[in-house]
This record gives sequence, structure tokens and C-alpha cells, in this order.
Amino acid sequence: EKEFRLAQICGLHLIVHAEELESLIRLYEGSGYIDELCSLIENGLGLERAHMGMFTELAILYCKYRPEQIMDHLKLYWSRINIPKVIRACESSHLWPELVFLFVHYDEFDNAAQTIIEHSVDAWEHASFKDIIVKVSNVELYYKALRFYLKEQPLLLNDLLNVMMARIDHTRVVSMFQKSDNIPLIKKYLVAAQSTNNKSVNEAYNELLIEEEDFVGLRNSIDNHDNFDGIGLAQRLEKHELLEFRRIAAHLYNQAKRWRQSLSLSKKDKLYKDAMTTARLSGSTDIAEDLLRYFVESGNPACFSACLFTCYDLVRSDVVMELAWRHGLTNEAMPYFVNMIREYQNKVDTLTTEVSELKAK
Repeated sequence: EKEFRLAQICGLHLIVHAEELESLIRLYEGSGYIDELCSLIENGLGLERAHMGMFTELAILYCKYRPEQIMDHLKLYWSRINIPKVIRACESSHLWPELVFLFVHYDEFDNAAQTIIEHSVDAWEHASFKDIIVKVSNVELYYKALRFYLKEQPLLLNDLLNVMMARIDHTRVVSMFQKSDNIPLIKKYLVAAQSTNNKSVNEAYNELLIEEEDFVGLRNSIDNHDNFDGIGLAQRLEKHELLEFRRIAAHLYNQAKRWRQSLSLSKKDKLYKDAMTTARLSGSTDIAEDLLRYFVESGNPACFSACLFTCYDLVRSDVVMELAWRHGLTNEAMPYFVNMIREYQNKVDTLTTEVSELKAK
């Protein structure tokens, strides 16, 4: 008779009984009265005796016949439905955003992340994915997510890495991007991860700075983060075509206390100030005096005089006097001698005072 108005009045008394609901749905569904069935259950949701089965079955019907309405229904009533049952329905109907929503509210974050990765065209949204990925229990999903972003959203990699920073293995991340030759994509992450002083991160970042010819950044990096192969980097940089990188090589040799290698580089590039600084840092009389002889032999009186000032505490006065006398550098050495004599005079005066005081006692 198709008296749906009367049928609905009767149906409202039936659907509040969970055991009657399933047979009523089969009756309507089998007859093709989907709209009437949905209308009946929708009207019953406001009843005082409305139960979980009604909300669940309506969600399943939406999955099958009205997919455009399912998300709104889930947002309103997710706490009143049988989530596992609706998950199966969404999966069967390929409703991926809705499936992700249900996984999240069922605390199945691993499945939610996996679904987004596998069905990114429909289900991916950057902000929500970041919220989900930090809650997964299987850390392997982090690396799967990175591969997914590398393939589909490379410009958002640094943002994703930033939220996963606390739980990822930095060495593994660097290795992954080195193998695919995509280290430049994660430069911001490398900068942030340097706070851990991880060797792989430091070396990858230093390598990137060399490629970019950023010698200022490289110098800051090696001074502030020391966990890397300093000698290997120095050996590579000493052959670099840019002078500033060769200076960094000399600086690295200084840090490793390989003074003579550092001096050799500085002298080769005529960076005499750097050479004098190295000699002073070495604390070695032999190295300082060898540098003095080098300046004499290379005919550089100005640097000879400067080296006497820089390495004043290291060089021996008799060696300075001999070099100055034999090579006509008395004028250049004179400030050194004046200062030395003044220093000796002060020491003699101090000793004389102390002796006088002792005699007075």
C-alpha cells in the first residue's frame, strides 16, 4: 500500500528495540525503500530510548547509499556508534576520510596513518596527518611517512620532521635522504637536529654547506658541534678551490693539534696571520722559531716583527738576536728587545726589593 507515514509511526515503536531493528532494516532495504528507511531512523534518533544500534545502522546506511552525509553523522554521533562495525562499512565503501576519522576516535593511530599514506588522494591533509603521526606506536611508520612525503609532498618534509624530532633516529633519517640524494630538501631539519650533536647530522649538514660554498655557516657548524670526522673534513677542504675553505682546513688541523699541517697550509696560501696564531696556540718553541726562520728566509721582515710580538712567550731571545744580527733585521727586532729588557728589569727590581726586605728582617 506504500503507506509510509503510517509505517513510520509503527516503525518508531519498533526501532527502539535493538532486536527488532535488524529485521526492519532488511525489510525496507530488500524492498528498495532506502530513503524511507533513513528517514525513519533519523526521526528515531531524538527519542529518549534511542540506542547505539540505531546510530550505528544509520551510519552503515549512509556508507552504502548516502556517502555525502556520513562524515557529518560521524562528527555528531561518533561516541554513540559501534565504531568497529562502522569502520568495516567505511572500508567496504572506500570512504577513506571517514575511515581515518573513525580510527583516530578509536585510538587506532597506526591504522589512521597507514590509511592516509595508502589513500592520500582522498584522505591526506597535512595538519591532521601531523597530529596523527606523533601518536603512532609503531615507529616504522615514521620512516614510511617520510618516504611518502618525499614522493608526494617534498616541500613539507621539514615541517613533518619537526614534529617527529623527539622520536626519530637521526642517523637513519640522514642515511635515507643521502641514498635518494635529497639532503638539500631537509636542510632546516638538519639545522634543528644539530642540537643533538649527532655525527651523521653534523656531517650531512657540513657537506651541504660545502656544496653551497657557505664557509661562514661551515665555520659556525664545526665550532659549535664537534661530533664529526674533523681530519677527514680537513683533508678534503685543504684541496678546495676557495681560500676560505682552505682556512677552515687549517683551523680543523689546529683543533686536532696537527700544528705543522696547519702551518703548511697557511704558509702555502700566504695567510701569515693565521700561521702566527697557529704557532702561538701550539705552545711549542720549536714551531714558533721555525716560523721565524721561514719569514727570514722568505724575505718578509714585517711578518718577522709581527711574529715576535705574537709568539713573544715562546721564542728564545738568543735565537731572535742571532737571526736579527745575521740577516740585518735589528730594527725589526728592536721592539722585541726593548720589551724583553724592560721585563727583565722589572724582574730584577722585584727581586732586589724582596732581598732588601729579607735583609731588613
